[in-house]
Amino acid sequence: MTETFQAVLISRDEDKKQSVEWATLSEDDLMEGDVTVAVEATTVNYKDGLAITGKAPVVRHFPLVPGIDFAGTVTKSTHADWKEGDKVVLNGWGVGETHHGAYAERARVNGDWLVPLPDGMSATDAMAVGTAGYTAMLCVMALERHGITPERGPVVVTGATGGVGSVAVTLLAGQGHHVIASTGRAAEADYLKRLGAAEIIDREELSGPARPLGKERWAGGVDAVGSHTLANVLSMTSYGGAVAACGLAQGMDLPTSVAPFILRGVSLLGVDSVMAPKALRLEAWQRIARELDHARLASISNVIAFKDVLSAAQDIMDGTVRGRLVVEMP
Repeated sequence: MTETFQAVLISRDEDKKQSVEWATLSEDDLMEGDVTVAVEATTVNYKDGLAITGKAPVVRHFPLVPGIDFAGTVTKSTHADWKEGDKVVLNGWGVGETHHGAYAERARVNGDWLVPLPDGMSATDAMAVGTAGYTAMLCVMALERHGITPERGPVVVTGATGGVGSVAVTLLAGQGHHVIASTGRAAEADYLKRLGAAEIIDREELSGPARPLGKERWAGGVDAVGSHTLANVLSMTSYGGAVAACGLAQGMDLPTSVAPFILRGVSLLGVDSVMAPKALRLEAWQRIARELDHARLASISNVIAFKDVLSAAQDIMDGTVRGRLVVEMP
Protein backbone atom coordinates (compact mmCIF):
# COMPACT_ATOMS: atom_id res chain seq x y z
CA MET A 1 0.00 0.00 0.00
CA THR A 2 1.40 3.40 -1.00
CA GLU A 3 2.21 5.66 1.95
CA THR A 4 0.43 9.01 1.86
CA PHE A 5 1.06 12.30 3.60
CA GLN A 6 -0.49 15.72 4.05
CA ALA A 7 0.61 18.71 2.01
CA VAL A 8 -0.39 22.28 1.21
CA LEU A 9 -1.18 22.61 -2.49
CA ILE A 10 -1.51 25.85 -4.47
CA SER A 11 -3.53 25.66 -7.68
CA ARG A 12 -4.74 28.12 -10.29
CA ASP A 13 -7.86 27.95 -12.48
CA GLU A 14 -8.33 28.95 -16.13
CA ASP A 15 -8.94 32.56 -15.06
CA LYS A 16 -5.60 32.48 -13.19
CA LYS A 17 -7.33 32.72 -9.83
CA GLN A 18 -5.20 31.09 -7.15
CA SER A 19 -6.54 28.68 -4.53
CA VAL A 20 -4.86 26.95 -1.58
CA GLU A 21 -5.96 23.65 -0.06
CA TRP A 22 -4.80 20.75 2.05
CA ALA A 23 -4.15 17.66 -0.08
CA THR A 24 -3.21 14.04 0.46
CA LEU A 25 -0.18 13.11 -1.65
CA SER A 26 2.20 10.19 -2.06
CA GLU A 27 5.80 10.05 -3.20
CA ASP A 28 4.51 9.33 -6.70
CA ASP A 29 3.21 12.92 -6.75
CA LEU A 30 6.62 14.45 -6.05
CA MET A 31 8.77 16.02 -8.76
CA GLU A 32 12.03 14.72 -10.17
CA GLY A 33 15.10 14.56 -7.97
CA ASP A 34 17.76 12.15 -6.78
CA VAL A 35 17.24 12.61 -3.02
CA THR A 36 14.05 12.12 -1.00
CA VAL A 37 13.87 13.77 2.41
CA ALA A 38 11.54 13.28 5.36
CA VAL A 39 10.80 16.91 6.23
CA GLU A 40 11.13 17.41 9.99
CA ALA A 41 10.92 21.20 10.21
CA THR A 42 10.28 24.16 7.97
CA THR A 43 9.46 27.85 8.37
CA VAL A 44 7.09 30.57 7.25
CA ASN A 45 9.09 33.31 5.53
CA TYR A 46 7.84 36.54 4.00
CA LYS A 47 8.17 34.92 0.57
CA ASP A 48 6.03 31.99 1.77
CA GLY A 49 3.41 34.50 2.90
CA LEU A 50 3.44 36.09 -0.56
CA ALA A 51 3.09 32.67 -2.18
CA ILE A 52 0.19 31.42 -0.07
CA THR A 53 -1.78 34.67 -0.11
CA GLY A 54 -1.08 35.21 -3.81
CA LYS A 55 0.01 38.82 -3.18
CA ALA A 56 3.00 38.35 -5.48
CA PRO A 57 3.71 35.87 -8.30
CA VAL A 58 6.09 33.70 -6.27
CA VAL A 59 4.62 30.41 -7.48
CA ARG A 60 5.30 29.86 -11.17
CA HIS A 61 4.24 26.23 -11.63
CA PHE A 62 0.78 24.88 -10.79
CA PRO A 63 -0.24 22.92 -8.84
CA LEU A 64 2.65 23.32 -6.42
CA VAL A 65 3.57 22.57 -2.83
CA PRO A 66 4.92 25.87 -1.36
CA GLY A 67 7.63 26.32 1.27
CA ILE A 68 11.09 27.56 0.36
CA ASP A 69 13.23 25.82 2.97
CA PHE A 70 13.34 22.71 5.12
CA ALA A 71 15.49 20.50 7.29
CA GLY A 72 15.13 16.76 7.58
CA THR A 73 16.54 13.28 7.08
CA VAL A 74 17.38 11.58 3.79
CA THR A 75 15.20 8.52 3.20
CA LYS A 76 16.33 7.64 -0.35
CA SER A 77 19.26 8.78 -2.47
CA THR A 78 21.01 8.02 -5.74
CA HIS A 79 23.21 11.11 -5.35
CA ALA A 80 26.88 10.48 -4.56
CA ASP A 81 26.99 12.98 -1.68
CA TRP A 82 24.02 11.71 0.29
CA LYS A 83 22.88 8.45 1.86
CA GLU A 84 19.88 7.33 3.89
CA GLY A 85 19.97 8.83 7.38
CA ASP A 86 21.94 11.97 6.48
CA LYS A 87 20.67 15.19 8.06
CA VAL A 88 20.26 17.98 5.51
CA VAL A 89 19.11 21.56 5.01
CA LEU A 90 17.67 23.18 1.89
CA ASN A 91 17.25 26.89 1.09
CA GLY A 92 16.06 28.29 -2.21
CA TRP A 93 16.89 26.83 -5.65
CA GLY A 94 13.31 27.50 -6.77
CA VAL A 95 11.84 25.08 -4.24
CA GLY A 96 8.39 26.35 -3.33
CA GLU A 97 8.39 28.44 -6.53
CA THR A 98 8.85 26.07 -9.49
CA HIS A 99 9.56 22.80 -7.63
CA HIS A 100 7.46 21.16 -4.90
CA GLY A 101 8.56 22.60 -1.58
CA ALA A 102 8.61 22.13 2.16
CA TYR A 103 4.94 22.15 3.12
CA ALA A 104 4.63 18.38 2.85
CA GLU A 105 5.97 15.55 4.95
CA ARG A 106 8.20 14.42 2.07
CA ALA A 107 10.30 16.31 -0.47
CA ARG A 108 12.24 15.05 -3.48
CA VAL A 109 14.97 17.38 -4.73
CA ASN A 110 18.27 17.60 -6.56
CA GLY A 111 21.01 16.54 -4.18
CA ASP A 112 23.19 19.44 -5.34
CA TRP A 113 20.71 21.77 -3.63
CA LEU A 114 21.31 20.32 -0.17
CA VAL A 115 23.87 21.18 2.50
CA PRO A 116 24.60 19.16 5.64
CA LEU A 117 22.83 20.11 8.84
CA PRO A 118 25.61 21.67 10.95
CA ASP A 119 26.88 19.67 13.91
CA GLY A 120 25.13 20.60 17.11
CA MET A 121 22.00 21.90 15.37
CA SER A 122 18.64 20.15 15.25
CA ALA A 123 16.21 20.48 12.35
CA THR A 124 14.20 22.89 14.50
CA ASP A 125 17.32 24.96 15.23
CA ALA A 126 18.14 25.14 11.53
CA MET A 127 14.66 26.35 10.68
CA ALA A 128 14.75 28.92 13.48
CA VAL A 129 17.53 30.28 11.26
CA GLY A 130 15.91 29.31 7.94
CA THR A 131 16.23 31.22 4.71
CA ALA A 132 15.80 34.52 6.59
CA GLY A 133 18.71 33.87 8.94
CA TYR A 134 20.89 32.37 6.22
CA THR A 135 20.20 35.48 4.12
CA ALA A 136 21.12 37.68 7.07
CA MET A 137 24.46 35.89 7.33
CA LEU A 138 25.07 36.38 3.59
CA CYS A 139 24.45 40.11 4.15
CA VAL A 140 26.89 40.23 7.06
CA MET A 141 29.49 38.41 4.96
CA ALA A 142 28.98 40.91 2.12
CA LEU A 143 29.57 43.83 4.50
CA GLU A 144 32.71 42.14 5.82
CA ARG A 145 34.09 41.70 2.30
CA HIS A 146 33.61 45.44 1.84
CA GLY A 147 35.58 46.18 5.00
CA ILE A 148 32.68 47.27 7.22
CA THR A 149 34.10 46.65 10.69
CA PRO A 150 32.82 47.91 14.07
CA GLU A 151 35.57 50.55 14.02
CA ARG A 152 34.03 52.15 10.91
CA GLY A 153 30.95 53.31 12.82
CA PRO A 154 27.33 52.25 13.41
CA VAL A 155 25.37 49.94 11.14
CA VAL A 156 21.63 50.10 10.51
CA VAL A 157 19.21 47.19 10.09
CA THR A 158 15.80 47.88 8.57
CA GLY A 159 12.73 45.73 9.16
CA ALA A 160 14.53 44.80 12.35
CA THR A 161 11.75 42.76 13.96
CA GLY A 162 11.35 40.57 10.89
CA GLY A 163 13.16 37.30 10.27
CA VAL A 164 16.14 38.71 8.36
CA GLY A 165 16.31 41.78 10.58
CA SER A 166 16.22 39.92 13.88
CA VAL A 167 19.06 37.60 12.90
CA ALA A 168 21.07 40.45 11.33
CA VAL A 169 20.80 42.49 14.55
CA THR A 170 21.96 39.47 16.56
CA LEU A 171 24.89 38.64 14.27
CA LEU A 172 26.13 42.22 13.92
CA ALA A 173 25.83 42.94 17.63
CA GLY A 174 27.70 39.71 18.33
CA GLN A 175 30.59 41.02 16.22
CA GLY A 176 30.75 44.20 18.28
CA HIS A 177 28.90 46.55 15.95
CA HIS A 178 26.84 49.47 17.25
CA VAL A 179 23.52 48.41 15.72
CA ILE A 180 20.74 50.89 14.94
CA ALA A 181 17.50 48.95 14.50
CA SER A 182 14.71 50.46 12.41
CA THR A 183 11.19 49.25 13.13
CA GLY A 184 7.60 50.39 12.88
CA ARG A 185 6.72 48.56 16.07
CA ALA A 186 7.82 50.70 19.01
CA ALA A 187 6.51 48.11 21.46
CA GLU A 188 9.26 45.74 20.33
CA ALA A 189 12.11 48.01 21.46
CA ASP A 190 12.96 45.80 24.45
CA TYR A 191 12.99 42.74 22.19
CA LEU A 192 15.48 44.40 19.83
CA LYS A 193 17.68 45.55 22.70
CA ARG A 194 17.78 41.98 24.01
CA LEU A 195 19.07 40.95 20.58
CA GLY A 196 21.86 43.49 20.91
CA ALA A 197 20.53 46.67 19.26
CA ALA A 198 22.14 49.79 20.72
CA GLU A 199 19.58 52.23 19.28
CA ILE A 200 16.01 51.97 18.00
CA ILE A 201 14.62 54.34 15.38
CA ASP A 202 11.11 54.59 13.96
CA ARG A 203 10.84 53.36 10.40
CA GLU A 204 8.97 56.58 9.57
CA GLU A 205 12.36 58.30 9.62
CA LEU A 206 13.28 56.27 6.55
CA SER A 207 10.01 55.48 4.79
CA GLY A 208 9.34 58.77 2.98
CA PRO A 209 10.99 60.21 -0.16
CA ALA A 210 14.76 60.48 0.26
CA ARG A 211 16.99 63.49 -0.27
CA PRO A 212 19.89 62.87 -2.66
CA LEU A 213 22.23 63.11 0.32
CA GLY A 214 21.37 63.15 4.00
CA LYS A 215 23.41 63.45 7.17
CA GLU A 216 25.99 60.65 7.44
CA ARG A 217 24.60 58.37 10.15
CA TRP A 218 26.07 54.89 9.59
CA ALA A 219 28.93 53.09 7.90
CA GLY A 220 26.81 50.28 6.58
CA GLY A 221 23.51 48.53 6.76
CA VAL A 222 21.34 45.51 6.06
CA ASP A 223 18.11 46.34 4.25
CA ALA A 224 15.20 43.95 3.74
CA VAL A 225 12.69 46.66 2.86
CA GLY A 226 13.69 48.34 -0.42
CA SER A 227 11.96 51.34 -2.02
CA HIS A 228 12.13 54.68 -0.14
CA THR A 229 13.64 53.00 2.93
CA LEU A 230 16.67 51.74 1.02
CA ALA A 231 16.99 55.11 -0.73
CA ASN A 232 17.13 56.88 2.65
CA VAL A 233 19.60 54.36 4.07
CA LEU A 234 21.90 54.95 1.10
CA SER A 235 21.61 58.74 1.38
CA MET A 236 22.69 58.58 5.04
CA THR A 237 25.57 56.13 4.61
CA SER A 238 28.99 57.63 5.37
CA TYR A 239 31.85 57.97 2.92
CA GLY A 240 33.04 54.64 1.54
CA GLY A 241 30.29 52.72 3.33
CA ALA A 242 28.12 49.91 2.02
CA VAL A 243 24.58 48.61 2.29
CA ALA A 244 23.60 44.96 1.73
CA ALA A 245 20.12 44.77 0.15
CA CYS A 246 18.12 41.55 0.23
CA GLY A 247 14.40 42.36 0.40
CA LEU A 248 11.45 44.35 -0.88
CA ALA A 249 8.89 44.55 1.94
CA GLN A 250 8.13 48.20 1.10
CA GLY A 251 8.54 47.81 -2.65
CA MET A 252 10.74 46.70 -5.53
CA ASP A 253 11.45 50.25 -6.71
CA LEU A 254 14.50 52.27 -5.69
CA PRO A 255 13.70 56.01 -5.93
CA THR A 256 17.19 57.39 -5.36
CA SER A 257 19.89 59.34 -7.20
CA VAL A 258 23.49 58.62 -8.07
CA ALA A 259 24.65 61.09 -5.39
CA PRO A 260 25.53 58.54 -2.65
CA PHE A 261 27.53 56.49 -5.15
CA ILE A 262 29.51 59.22 -6.89
CA LEU A 263 29.88 61.79 -4.11
CA ARG A 264 30.44 59.49 -1.13
CA GLY A 265 31.64 56.29 -2.79
CA VAL A 266 28.83 54.29 -1.19
CA SER A 267 28.37 50.71 -2.44
CA LEU A 268 25.06 48.89 -2.82
CA LEU A 269 25.67 45.18 -2.30
CA GLY A 270 22.99 42.93 -3.77
CA VAL A 271 22.46 39.72 -1.80
CA ASP A 272 20.67 36.74 -3.35
CA SER A 273 20.05 33.66 -1.24
CA VAL A 274 18.09 31.58 -3.76
CA MET A 275 20.84 30.75 -6.25
CA ALA A 276 23.90 31.41 -4.10
CA PRO A 277 26.70 28.94 -4.95
CA LYS A 278 27.19 25.96 -2.69
CA ALA A 279 30.56 27.10 -1.34
CA LEU A 280 28.97 30.33 -0.09
CA ARG A 281 26.07 28.40 1.45
CA LEU A 282 28.41 26.05 3.27
CA GLU A 283 30.42 28.98 4.66
CA ALA A 284 27.23 30.77 5.77
CA TRP A 285 25.82 27.73 7.57
CA GLN A 286 29.13 26.87 9.22
CA ARG A 287 29.39 30.43 10.52
CA ILE A 288 25.76 30.43 11.68
CA ALA A 289 26.41 27.30 13.75
CA ARG A 290 29.56 28.87 15.20
CA GLU A 291 28.58 32.51 15.70
CA LEU A 292 24.83 32.77 16.25
CA ASP A 293 24.00 32.91 19.93
CA HIS A 294 21.70 29.95 20.62
CA ALA A 295 19.91 31.68 23.48
CA ARG A 296 19.14 34.66 21.27
CA LEU A 297 18.09 32.32 18.46
CA ALA A 298 15.56 30.72 20.79
CA SER A 299 14.27 34.15 21.79
CA ILE A 300 13.49 35.15 18.19
CA SER A 301 11.71 31.94 17.18
CA ASN A 302 8.17 30.73 17.72
CA VAL A 303 7.23 27.10 17.04
CA ILE A 304 3.91 26.35 15.36
CA ALA A 305 2.21 23.18 14.13
CA PHE A 306 2.00 22.25 10.46
CA LYS A 307 -1.78 22.74 10.56
CA ASP A 308 -1.26 26.43 11.36
CA VAL A 309 0.86 27.27 8.29
CA LEU A 310 -1.93 28.96 6.31
CA SER A 311 -2.99 31.30 9.10
CA ALA A 312 0.65 32.07 9.87
CA ALA A 313 1.21 33.08 6.23
CA GLN A 314 -1.57 35.65 6.57
CA ASP A 315 -0.15 36.87 9.88
CA ILE A 316 3.26 37.49 8.35
CA MET A 317 1.67 39.51 5.54
CA ASP A 318 -0.30 41.51 8.12
CA GLY A 319 2.97 42.42 9.85
CA THR A 320 2.01 40.84 13.16
CA VAL A 321 4.86 38.32 13.30
CA ARG A 322 8.08 39.08 15.11
CA GLY A 323 11.24 37.09 14.52
CA ARG A 324 11.07 33.58 13.08
CA LEU A 325 8.23 31.10 12.70
CA VAL A 326 9.35 27.46 12.93
CA VAL A 327 7.00 24.74 11.70
CA GLU A 328 7.51 21.33 13.29
CA MET A 329 6.15 18.60 11.05
CA PRO A 330 3.96 15.78 12.40
